[in-house]
Amino acid sequence: MQPIPSEIYLPKLKQYEGLLRTWQQKINLVSSSTLPDLWERHFQDSLQLLPYIPEEAKSLIDLGSGAGFPGLVLAIALSGKIKVTLIESDLRKCLFLENVSRETFLDITIVQERIESIKESMTADVITARALAPLPLLLEYALPLMKEDSTALFLKGESVQKEIGEAQKKWEFDLEFFPSLTDSRASVLKVKHPKRIHPHD
Repeated sequence: MQPIPSEIYLPKLKQYEGLLRTWQQKINLVSSSTLPDLWERHFQDSLQLLPYIPEEAKSLIDLGSGAGFPGLVLAIALSGKIKVTLIESDLRKCLFLENVSRETFLDITIVQERIESIKESMTADVITARALAPLPLLLEYALPLMKEDSTALFLKGESVQKEIGEAQKKWEFDLEFFPSLTDSRASVLKVKHPKRIHPHD
């Protein structure tokens, strides 16, 4: 998926960063320890998913969006090219996401709800998540939202191999594994065709 030209979206991401720093003084959007390196730790970390989004994708659902990583960053970088839905249960974080989308003139959908409560009629071509849950639980969350050929992109930390092993006890799935561009201990997982091994357990 080709983003809109960076000279168009980078100013919007800078605006987003400014709003995050302002709101962070009132509510805890990101870990305070990451504030000095906010751009690389959060924005560039999210942007690295762009090459893995299929060219033909028309819709994206971001699970547990929090402060908007990676979903809101991707929505800005792909503005107008893909329908983005952010799912976040915390009202204050949803208000922040709405504020950023309004200030950057972004057309996205923000759903304030727990992921488990989302109606199965909501599906997307791409499912994303970052720092949300271990892989077995991510697959539980993502499966009802995935179509036959949907792609799930998960940003994972240093326990990824253990999580893959745990997931493979209950799931079959096609997996591609890419090193993170922003953290040598982290990685990007690209998952397709998840299927429970014992669906009635």
